[in-house]
Amino acid sequence: MTSRDDDMAARRAAMVREIERNAGDLKPRFALSPRVLAAMGEVPRHAFVPPEHLGEAYRNRPLPIGFGQTISQPFIVALMTELAALKPGDRVLDVGTGSGYQATILARLVSHVFTIELCAPLAARAAHTFKTLGVHNVTMRVGDGHQGWPEEAPFDAIVAAAAPHDVPEALVAQLKPGGRLVIPVGERSQKLIVVEKASDQSLHRTEIIPVSFVPLVKEDDDGSP
Repeated sequence: MTSRDDDMAARRAAMVREIERNAGDLKPRFALSPRVLAAMGEVPRHAFVPPEHLGEAYRNRPLPIGFGQTISQPFIVALMTELAALKPGDRVLDVGTGSGYQATILARLVSHVFTIELCAPLAARAAHTFKTLGVHNVTMRVGDGHQGWPEEAPFDAIVAAAAPHDVPEALVAQLKPGGRLVIPVGERSQKLIVVEKASDQSLHRTEIIPVSFVPLVKEDDDGSP
């Protein structure tokens, strides 16, 4: 490893310690699993941020990635990943690829990740990052996250990194019985929501914490993708 690699690894380890403390400060107290913490410690967040923000890559805060989008706060990425209750053999849908950071964290924990992004330039950048890092169990498409990915459904879990006005019905429909949808919902006042689908298809919705995400844009919101 180079001295730069050592420096980034040290910063990443400090970030993991901070997000673990943040989880412990939640009311009620919340613990992140060793699997999730290990994934957060292994994935190089600096590979997903623009060069002008490289020095901030391991701060526990969101950062701009262009096109009006952000890479999410590391603590929130870890929390959402934990709430999805992932198993090694799972197939997961990641809505709102953005930089590709959340998808890469998920890919460390499950069999395959399907990720969808409306902004084609961001999708192309994320695809390049996946290739550079050797992430082989992620499949990506450009499209409207509200519609999910029906051709690959059902999914064991769905994680969304942008906020719709309400929970999209298509995403709930594409969730397996026993699966979880983790999604921020709302406009000015947003809540992180977990929707669990029971074996009888009934739904249980739990509000976790207030959050602030970019909106989940529809393909026809401005007349173009």
